[in-house]
Amino acid sequence: MTWEGWFTLAIVAAAVCILARNLLAPVLAVLFANIILLVAGVITTEQALGGFSNPAPITVGALFIVARAVERTGMLQPIISRTLGGEGGRGGLMKLLFPVAGASAFLNNTPIVAMLTPQVADWAEKRGLAPSRFLMPISFAAILGGTITLIGTSTNLVVAGLMEAHGMPPIGMFELSLVGVPIALLGVLAITAFAPHVLPDRRAAREQFEQERREYVIQQQVAVNGPLDGITVDAAGLRQLQGVFLAEVERAGQVIAPAQPTLVLRGGDRLTFVGRVDMVRDLHMIRGLVSAEQEHTDGLNGSEHTFFEVVVSGASSLVGKTLKETGFRARFQAAVLAIHRAGERVRAKLGTVELREGDTLLVLADRGFRDRWRDSNEFLLISHLGGAPPPSTGQAWLAGGVTAAVVFLAGTGILPILQASILGAIALVLSGVLSLNEAKGAVDLNTLVLIGASFGVGDAIRESGLAAGLGDLVVGSLGSFGPAGVLLGVILATLMLTELITNNAAAVLIFPIALAAAAEIGADPRAFAIAVTVAASASFLTPIGYQTNTMVYGPGGYRFTDYARLGAPLTLVVIATLMLIVPRFWPF
Repeated sequence: MTWEGWFTLAIVAAAVCILARNLLAPVLAVLFANIILLVAGVITTEQALGGFSNPAPITVGALFIVARAVERTGMLQPIISRTLGGEGGRGGLMKLLFPVAGASAFLNNTPIVAMLTPQVADWAEKRGLAPSRFLMPISFAAILGGTITLIGTSTNLVVAGLMEAHGMPPIGMFELSLVGVPIALLGVLAITAFAPHVLPDRRAAREQFEQERREYVIQQQVAVNGPLDGITVDAAGLRQLQGVFLAEVERAGQVIAPAQPTLVLRGGDRLTFVGRVDMVRDLHMIRGLVSAEQEHTDGLNGSEHTFFEVVVSGASSLVGKTLKETGFRARFQAAVLAIHRAGERVRAKLGTVELREGDTLLVLADRGFRDRWRDSNEFLLISHLGGAPPPSTGQAWLAGGVTAAVVFLAGTGILPILQASILGAIALVLSGVLSLNEAKGAVDLNTLVLIGASFGVGDAIRESGLAAGLGDLVVGSLGSFGPAGVLLGVILATLMLTELITNNAAAVLIFPIALAAAAEIGADPRAFAIAVTVAASASFLTPIGYQTNTMVYGPGGYRFTDYARLGAPLTLVVIATLMLIVPRFWPF
């Protein structure tokens, strides 16, 4: 192998380590790898930028807009309401999972899981059931549904774009259904069979919060003409309290949040403190503060402020930093009341806790908090605690009609998926279903840049000879078992990589190796490309391998090892189905 191949191997290995250890956001890790390979001369400028002109990222961006319209209009709400109308048990679980998988075949699974998570949690708790019995199965069903059609997940579109770039016909709208439908059906049946036995009852973060709310919030009042009347928050010593912090000040019906150190206190001000109230030693000893007459939580659910549950994204700027370092209160106009991690509440001073991907934060904020931050990469999930589900609006039929038109046009071949999805996005904006700003906010630019940059890295793997070298290694190890053995090796490598890094990056990195292995044994590369497409999305073993798994991690009260309990048999189902069906419909 040439020096370019060894250099590419070193850069790819470094990028995988960075992604696996979450040292950088995925988009930055892949973009930096692309730039380094360009500067080193391993790839040309055209190759480094070629991914951004590929149909894949543009199509994904347009479909983000379509999915946002479906979410905003509540198009799926009638289906969700009927799905949650029954009781628990295997019958109720199956009744829930099949519609989830079906919807995920045509819509981005992230908003589907985001809509369902708080509603399913509330539904389960009202029936005395643990949400942990349902939330992970919902995520897994959404992943399974994404393997059914070309637009089921962005990974399918990425591999279709790679195939087109390599001179192969792209994946058809329903081509994946040949293997995706059996996988989804068998997968849902496997979840229904195993979940009641292997998933433990875990207390969700929101349930613990409701039961222990007194530990989080307490209200005090500034005595009129007392020692604190007329001095600043900082001078009153309210910025250095042990275990708690001053979240907001209510004055004459107006809420002042965050409470700045320079704010001058007035007699009658109601001060809301949040954090570890059980650790307070000096709050009640401060002269000039008296206990508020109301219960400590009264007034916090009014028209101004309410409680939210948020899940920290792996791409968030909060990861690896403390709340104090990020200036959370001032930046987000919200106060963190508690942090939950791996099914447990973090028992520490909140400002000193270094945040991680998947952490669930319970926050106090104004009612516009979700609208302000729903389109950011900071949080995977923002749900209003105790809030009613979003109603289905009069525009839901229009959003549904546009989605159906996109599927019809692309499925019948009247238009390629790129043109159909762009027309659908434009129609939703022109019809007023989404404003231009809402459409712009729906597009996750980090995902698009990640997809575009990863194409350059994939070209480097192929052009440097690294793909051929690794393909020879796969063939040398498993070639004695024939093409089926080589295919199994490619599937296992993809499954292993997708648990460590993003599914899109895993697909791009394995794709050239899979094609090289197919060429080595003289097999049709399309079978290997299809297998990589499905396997890259089959992330069931960890909470960090797929976005929807991370979304339900905190709300379900799960621990890291809970995923492998249900994910291992599901992964075996995927492997077995791929090995049986792919050679049948895409012969070697």
